[in-house]
Amino acid sequence: MSDPAHDLQLPSEWVCRFAPLIADSGRVVDVACGSGRHARYLRDCGYSVVAVDRDTRALESLRGLDRIETVAADIESGPWPFPPGTFDAVVVTNYLWRPLLPELVAALREGGVLIYETFALGNEHFGRPANPDFLLRRNELLDWLMPQLQVVAFEQGLVSSPKPAVVQRICAVREERSVVPLEPARAADRPGF
Repeated sequence: MSDPAHDLQLPSEWVCRFAPLIADSGRVVDVACGSGRHARYLRDCGYSVVAVDRDTRALESLRGLDRIETVAADIESGPWPFPPGTFDAVVVTNYLWRPLLPELVAALREGGVLIYETFALGNEHFGRPANPDFLLRRNELLDWLMPQLQVVAFEQGLVSSPKPAVVQRICAVREERSVVPLEPARAADRPGF
């Protein structure tokens, strides 16, 4: 039987599953990184990682690690510290601040990947968070991101690992502008006319 405390230090299976979509040697931001389990994992995958959190004590364990830059920022009451198009991937787990969602999408470069997993309504039956302000509504990430990004995968519901919880998770990609839409051929351009 697995140790729940140990499992909470392992990277999310969702992040591990979709990390290979990130551009080789890409630059990734781990938003509200906490102790840095995903920053470390992504660094070990060969990415350059910016770990952001307001808790400077949590960031201490990441300082000085190769290919990890730490940024102490209160992204709920201060400005988002990065310009648009800065990252090949944005990773968010166990964190929700709705006013930040537009900044996260804008932070992606063309071809960039958003990997997001957090708690949803129903989680209040299993523990924290229980405040609906920090729980996603049904299909919320999907409804919000579909018009902006190409959704690769979406799931919501009860999970048992690393602990029982109700979650919502999505992986989506900012499409590259180099894809040119086909224009209908004019009758004069078609063979036989």
